[in-house]
Amino acid sequence: MHTVFSEFALLLMMSAAAGAFSLWLRQPVLIAYIVIGIVVGPAVLGIVTAHDQIDLLAQVGVAMLLFVVGLKLDLKHIRHIGPVALATGLGQLAFTIVIGFLIVLAMGKGWIEALYIAVALTFSSTIIIVKLLSDKHEIDSLHGRIAVGFLIVQDLAVVIAMMVMSAMRGDAGEGSLLSLAGSLGLRIGIAVAGLYLLMRFVLPRVVARMAQSQELLLIFAVAWGTGLAALGEWAGFSKEAGAFLAGFSLASTHYRNAINARLTGIRDFLLLFFFIDLGSKLDFSTLGNELWPALTLSLFVLVGNPLIVMAIMGYMGYRKRTGFLCGLTVAQISEFSIIFVAMGISLGHLDRSALGLTTLVGLITIALSTYAILYSHPLYEKLAAWLGVFERKRPFRELAVATERHDLEMADVIVVGLGRYGSRLALCLQAAELKVLGVEYDPEAVRKLRRRGLPVRYGDCTTSEFIESLPVRDTRWIVSTLPDMASNHDLLDGLRAHHFAGGVAIVARDDFDDAALKMHGATTILYPMRNAVDYAVDALTALIHPNDRATPEIERTASRPGTD
Repeated sequence: MHTVFSEFALLLMMSAAAGAFSLWLRQPVLIAYIVIGIVVGPAVLGIVTAHDQIDLLAQVGVAMLLFVVGLKLDLKHIRHIGPVALATGLGQLAFTIVIGFLIVLAMGKGWIEALYIAVALTFSSTIIIVKLLSDKHEIDSLHGRIAVGFLIVQDLAVVIAMMVMSAMRGDAGEGSLLSLAGSLGLRIGIAVAGLYLLMRFVLPRVVARMAQSQELLLIFAVAWGTGLAALGEWAGFSKEAGAFLAGFSLASTHYRNAINARLTGIRDFLLLFFFIDLGSKLDFSTLGNELWPALTLSLFVLVGNPLIVMAIMGYMGYRKRTGFLCGLTVAQISEFSIIFVAMGISLGHLDRSALGLTTLVGLITIALSTYAILYSHPLYEKLAAWLGVFERKRPFRELAVATERHDLEMADVIVVGLGRYGSRLALCLQAAELKVLGVEYDPEAVRKLRRRGLPVRYGDCTTSEFIESLPVRDTRWIVSTLPDMASNHDLLDGLRAHHFAGGVAIVARDDFDDAALKMHGATTILYPMRNAVDYAVDALTALIHPNDRATPEIERTASRPGTD
């Protein structure tokens, strides 16, 4: 029986199979999703009829993507982007827009289409780049940090571009450029003022109340993101801009990492439908005419973008190797590029041929740049002899930051779970002059311990996405006081997935947990109840028989099972 539910079930099964095949080819799964959309669309099988439902999920997915991007833009992080990320990001944006605009005009396109496509060519995929760098364990390297910095600049640029283009909808083009700029400036001013008041006086209290339940916090985040997306569209901006502002409004709260960890899976699931919808709507009757333009623009992105990044970084005093590795991260366009052009179609600025061209460029550049990043170091060795022009005789800036400790919240010990035992343990370790970071999902406990001067993150350490947000790279020990073994197993599995090299101590309640925890990777097992009893016995024995020799603690400890 053919129903909407059966269509969705078929789409999900096909997407899972195609995604697995894509991972085997070491390609981002979004390419597989677009291919599935093409296969099930009218161009091939034509088996999908639930277009309205898929389109709705696609719109929500895009809103969640922009919400998560805004959520990651903490003001403190923005201040630490640094001059190289800002200069490289803005320089690459300006170069690609100007040269890309001229190239597209030379292809015979109109100026508005040329502008959209040129802007779309500037955006690199934050999701793909961060995933590739994380898989290679290079996210914390110098080139990884710089790349993430100018990806943030690009993310800010795409939101501004969406706001400007969406302001040109309807009859806006009939007025003067001055009136358009004035209208846009007024709306931006109102939005900024309203957002400031909410962030200053309302949201901290509301989010703190919602955080008492992690399920409620997730629902609130989705509601806030979609609500401001709808408000942004009503105010004359775009849904995307509204969703971005919703995420940004929560970025400075203590709950941003927990929200991000919970939303990541939902975002990825909903974006699946965006790419399927995109693939199903591609008009292959026009794609044949766009093949050579797509190849030309792909070559420009694959070669031109890395060259301008290397030139800027070389001028600013970085080695050619760092510039090359950073340059490879912009040798592609992103899902934002496709979303941006799709928005232009919905606003009536473009026809669907522009979307087909942009999608082809995306498929080509993402596929080729992925392999380039995966094999970046062998590729550099082959090209190093020709890259000397991009390096100063003395790369002064890189020499200055070679030994820089970049983590803003480094810790010697991370204590997970801040109940009675965990909180006292963390405070005592801090009193012993160790750098301690606490992790707790009870917002009231978080507030109390922060008032006592203990750095604490709100979140659930049993999720891999949240573990990724912690400064585990330079942490020597992680101590878990979580009460149940299932949570400890999840924590250990997450740490192993992120290649944590330090020690892990787990607080256990009985001996039966010892073997299972060590199989999952625990270094040391702590038994607080047994230790408390031993201490009480020693203290009472000394009081009752002060002249008797108590059992040496070192002997008792050595005889205990499960202690290392």
